[in-house]
This record gives sequence, structure tokens and C-alpha cells, in this order.
Amino acid sequence: MDNARDIIIRPIITEKSMNGIAQNQYTFEVNPKANKTQIKQAIKEIFKVDVAKVNTIRVPGKLKRRGIYVGRTSERKKAIVTLKPGQRIEFFEGM
Repeated sequence: MDNARDIIIRPIITEKSMNGIAQNQYTFEVNPKANKTQIKQAIKEIFKVDVAKVNTIRVPGKLKRRGIYVGRTSERKKAIVTLKPGQRIEFFEGM
């Protein structure tokens, strides 16, 4: 994974993640194979901000049924990125 856009899949826009913006924390869905160092470098490259800390969470897939068919949603990995004081990501400002 050498491309930053392969590491950061999408931002997570929920009520809980929007409350974290007040503490300078932004939430992203990331590639499950990415480590914290790769995530930090990708955020720095894409958004041109300084990252103070990265916390990662593995979200297991949920069991889903549709009639007699049983399946599972895919598992994913979330990253909560804390920026250094005074830094902001402009993408989240209008929300």
C-alpha cells in the first residue's frame, strides 16, 4: 500500500464522530491491513495537517439474514485521528 488513497477509504459521518470534531478528532474507515504509521502518513499527505495520535478499532462483520439465506457483512477498520492543536480538516467544516 504505497498510495495514500488506498489506505483511507472514506470518512465516517455519524453523530458520535461529529461530536469528536470539538476535541480535534476525525474518524475514517481505513484499509484493514494498514497500520497506525501508514494511516498517519496518509492523512498528512491527503489533508496537509499534522497528526498527534491515531487510534484504530476493528469492527467485526454482523450476521444478516434474508429469509432462509444467512450472510455476513464485511468487517472493517476505523481510525480515530487526533490532530495537533490549531489544525483542522476543511472537509468536515460544513457538516
